[in-house]
Amino acid sequence: MTPVTTVTAAEALVAQLQSYGVEYVFGTCGHTNIALLDALGPSPIRFVIARHEQAAAHAADGYARATGRPGVLLTHVGPGMMNAVTGVATAALDSMPLIVITGDVPTYYSGRHPHQEVNLHADADQSAIYQPFSKRTWRVQRAQDLPRVTERAFWTATSGRPGTVLVNIPMDLLNRPVAPCDNSHPLPGHLGATGLDETTADRIAEELLGAERPLVYFGGGLRAPRARTALLDLAEHLDIPLAHSLMAKGVIADQHPLLLGMPGFWGLETTHEHTKGADVVLALATRFAETDASSWDSVHTWNFPPSKLIQIDIDPAEIGRNYPVHIGAVADVTLALEAIAAAVRARQDKPVTRPGLRAAIAAARSHVFDTAKAAGRSDNFPLRPQRILTDLRETLPDDAILVTDVGWNKNGVAQCYELPAAGRFITPGGASTMGFGPAAAVGVQIAEPDKVVVALIGDGGMSAQLPAVPMAVEQGAPVVFVVMNNRAHGTIADLQASAFGRSYGCEFTDAQGQPYSPDFAQYGQSCGADGYAVTTPSDLRKALEDAIERRRPAVLDVPMVNEPVPTPGHWNIKDIYAGRFPTDTL
Repeated sequence: MTPVTTVTAAEALVAQLQSYGVEYVFGTCGHTNIALLDALGPSPIRFVIARHEQAAAHAADGYARATGRPGVLLTHVGPGMMNAVTGVATAALDSMPLIVITGDVPTYYSGRHPHQEVNLHADADQSAIYQPFSKRTWRVQRAQDLPRVTERAFWTATSGRPGTVLVNIPMDLLNRPVAPCDNSHPLPGHLGATGLDETTADRIAEELLGAERPLVYFGGGLRAPRARTALLDLAEHLDIPLAHSLMAKGVIADQHPLLLGMPGFWGLETTHEHTKGADVVLALATRFAETDASSWDSVHTWNFPPSKLIQIDIDPAEIGRNYPVHIGAVADVTLALEAIAAAVRARQDKPVTRPGLRAAIAAARSHVFDTAKAAGRSDNFPLRPQRILTDLRETLPDDAILVTDVGWNKNGVAQCYELPAAGRFITPGGASTMGFGPAAAVGVQIAEPDKVVVALIGDGGMSAQLPAVPMAVEQGAPVVFVVMNNRAHGTIADLQASAFGRSYGCEFTDAQGQPYSPDFAQYGQSCGADGYAVTTPSDLRKALEDAIERRRPAVLDVPMVNEPVPTPGHWNIKDIYAGRFPTDTL
């Protein structure tokens, strides 16, 4: 009799991950997952170790954002997978594909409250922690089920609206014998995406052609190069102005003559003139987030009705969530745009010209960029935030990738940093997670080893994810960490000061009440990175040039004044602080 060949379930899982094209697994070790780590060791899949699970989650998320492929995160039972919650939720709320594999207590001890089991209200129920923000969670019951569950996890995370999933594996299952991976659970091809039917495409084409003041608003779900090409084909043929959400900055080059920029709290008055004045708005792959929509107040940004909203999204739950729709369609945005463009050209082959439109957009855009550049010439020290952005813009190569955190580095960049056509802007939109930037930049750099990757972060964000620096050193990832150091949670300090007259609890001070900050440059050096303490206005540019040339992890500590980002739009939180509430909530 021929002996039956077996491997451990951990070894079979690694082979399956390899067959799916997984190149990196990010995570931390624990007694429930070391069988899987041991199986990863001799494989071509590289394990990226982190000193904290949130750092690992953000790095896996950054890798997914940079590549468009799913990130894979490995965690340990209980506190391990709980430490990763913020990072995983950040990916989930930005529709990023992330597969979380976590160890759990042995199946035969479930309910006996073994070491680190999540229990009290339910036995061995750690999967429930991830349910509010995951597309699906699985608790594997048998070792032989693991290949099927893994295939389902990858398909679920990457199909439709991408998102996060959890595969919860009791530790004994990883050590049980199973048949070797035989590729009997291949990933389905992403074929048959939903497009627009001809009737709907014709209706939308007629609305756009009949509109006097049409506008296209696109969100972060419009990422694919083919979608971008289809969008420009439609917009340029009809001479329609374009506005983008925070998450979609950089999808269309900032220099494009039809691009208005971002609306909402940090949007410009000229952008709002178009968004409020449009008679037809084609909204693509966007959820109309609160800050992009001025808290949905019709006085400031969007005005539905009388504006007619045509909304296209892959997720049916987003259609009409925040505004009533005139036409709603659940469809892949690329296929939808191609169908609409074809229907438009079938009716009007001659391009449309709207006199004065492009000149007006150019004047408004030049004003905001020129104003920022003028402020960026200031030699005041500590530096103004605009000076930091100006030095970055003039020093970085055009294809550099900016990974931001929250505060000036996110909102100010989105508003007034003229991103080169080849550049990229990566930011946490849905959760606005402080601490995203440092570790996410490491994941981006691993995905894009030949590009300059800058983690543009505040001192609060850097402090929240100090483990990102040793991770960059260990991985040989030459991330340039630029710390905009105002010794405060600056954006919140500004909000509190403007609303309540002081910023108590928002600024870092020592025991004597004086402004305090760690020396981030020395911290970088202690980790084995290069460290640069900026002490004069001219130091920043020199430090950037040196860090880019050396191609090593580097931490630049940049003293900055606490200066608010201009907010031409509206955010309801300011009404709340002033004691003004919508009448229907009283």
